[in-house]
Amino acid sequence: MNENRPNTDEVYYPSQEVIAQARVKDWDALAKKAHADLQGFWAAEAEELEWYRKWNKVLDDSQKPFYKWFAGAQCNIIHNALDRHQKTWRRNKLSLVWVGEKGDVRTYSYYALNRDVCKFANVLKAMGVRKGDRVTIYMPRVPEIVIAMLAAAKIGAIHNVVYGGFSVEALQQRIEDSESKVVVTADGGFMNGKIVELKKTVDDAVKRSPSVETVIVVQRTAHEVRMEPGRDYWYHDLMKLPLAQATCATEVMDSHEPLFVLYTSGTTGKPKGLIHGHGGYMTGVYSTLKYVFDIKDEDRYWCAADPGWITGHSYIVYGPLLLGATTFMYEGSPTYPYPNRWWNLVEKYGISILYTAPTAIRGLMRFGESWPNRHDLSTLRLLGSVGEPINPEAWKWYYRVIGKGRCPIMDTWWQTETGMFMITPTPVVPLKPGSGTRPFFGQQAEILDEQGKPVADGEEGFLVLTRPWPAMAMTIYRDPERYVKQYWSQYPGKYMAGDSAKRDKDGYFWVIGRTDDVIKVSGYRLGTAEIESVLVAHPAVAEAAVIGLPHEVKGNAIHCYCLLRGGHKPSPELEQELKDHVAKQLGPIVRPEKVTIVDSLPKTRSGKIMRRVLKARAQGLPEGDVSTLEE
Repeated sequence: MNENRPNTDEVYYPSQEVIAQARVKDWDALAKKAHADLQGFWAAEAEELEWYRKWNKVLDDSQKPFYKWFAGAQCNIIHNALDRHQKTWRRNKLSLVWVGEKGDVRTYSYYALNRDVCKFANVLKAMGVRKGDRVTIYMPRVPEIVIAMLAAAKIGAIHNVVYGGFSVEALQQRIEDSESKVVVTADGGFMNGKIVELKKTVDDAVKRSPSVETVIVVQRTAHEVRMEPGRDYWYHDLMKLPLAQATCATEVMDSHEPLFVLYTSGTTGKPKGLIHGHGGYMTGVYSTLKYVFDIKDEDRYWCAADPGWITGHSYIVYGPLLLGATTFMYEGSPTYPYPNRWWNLVEKYGISILYTAPTAIRGLMRFGESWPNRHDLSTLRLLGSVGEPINPEAWKWYYRVIGKGRCPIMDTWWQTETGMFMITPTPVVPLKPGSGTRPFFGQQAEILDEQGKPVADGEEGFLVLTRPWPAMAMTIYRDPERYVKQYWSQYPGKYMAGDSAKRDKDGYFWVIGRTDDVIKVSGYRLGTAEIESVLVAHPAVAEAAVIGLPHEVKGNAIHCYCLLRGGHKPSPELEQELKDHVAKQLGPIVRPEKVTIVDSLPKTRSGKIMRRVLKARAQGLPEGDVSTLEE
């Protein structure tokens, strides 16, 4: 536990070389300017992009908390990510370098990527997809996932990307809630030398999804899959048809019209579909990536997340393309076939910026320094961390062993809901291991107690954001009341992040973890209610409580406590069966670390399970106030 207690006096200063290269050399001056004139700052950032029609108001806050950024403007994120680059030298620049787990390589110039996006946009149109329709994308990390997202956005459709590790039930729930007409998938993907059966999962999910008319399948693994006549089509066959023209008009969208829906686990069993729009999201993502990773034309930028998460949307797909950058994407895992896979790729492709999760860093740390030390990592100039708080030991290893003490670490705090970095350094900001430093230009954060009063520096409290920002989620799909209740009702006028945090005497923020019933495992948000519902659906389980406990690699691991129904006896076999049951229902990333069968669960008198008491007991910590526990 002490390892995560910040030593706020340990500071790493940027070198003169880093400062000389940086786009913004005086952080304080820009921060002051943006703070004094929030709308002026964002208007200037938006001016760097192209709009079909300019806004008549930078921020319309007449219907708080449903903020509208760049009200009255018309745009499409694809115009800025692809169309405008066709008119410059960038059309021949590499937009995407992709490497498969088996070592196969594909590269796309901005010209080639635009051509394939236009072709697939015409395919989607031929399948009846119109502006406002939802398209679910369930894919491995292959170039076609990027093409499918961009093609949907180009014609004004709303993409709903579901991470390829999710189960049948999770996929079906997201298809059903979004009422998708089309699903884009692949026969499978490669991970750790094995085939991930994506098409089979889609077949099972679509059986229960009456809205789906068409399934488009990318051939990746070439193993045999079932293709249903009249519903299923091969991507490569469709892309050869005359209808797949290499030109396609980009749909003109109002600034606040939806670009995508992305589902995130909630404190209740039902995932929340967060809606992000074109204009504000585009501006926020463009600006944050530009300043934080200071991207230059010569960079090779690698965000090692999956496009199925918000990190992938904002900082694999849209952000780099808006900046005209070259983005790198790798299909497989960091340790297959050997723990030097990533370091080999950094060396071979001259990666200059690496942005990944603490889970991956901790996982690679376990193999020691000899694996990275075999490789020339001198092309790296910046590192990044995302998804969960990074413990100081992992931060220092990353800085020293991977960055060789030269590369500042951009430790970014943000969420699916925020769409863009919210608390983050830029390369010139002095760093403290484990702290995301300070809010991004123009933003403000506070740490409050339960009554909504600011806590003293160094004290833990609830993290809230007090000013709107362009890339903020506009609402929850078909459930605006839930959006208000979830994020804006606890402290009226302030956004409730759901994380606990501290601020130190220098104004640096230290995010500690989730305060609600959401567990972060390997950077993925998993709702305890969802896991508990699956456990209780098992014939042996009467009641279940799920908690996250610290894990040296995953950050947190899932621990389940189960009360059995009459007629069932505890056994190691039953515990294993329950682990397998959860993994089968929700996907392998949700497999519990441990299942404990208990005689009772700590509850309040009103019947609410006290998960914090379970957590304290499991770690041998004080249980705190237990006055509300039933006898």
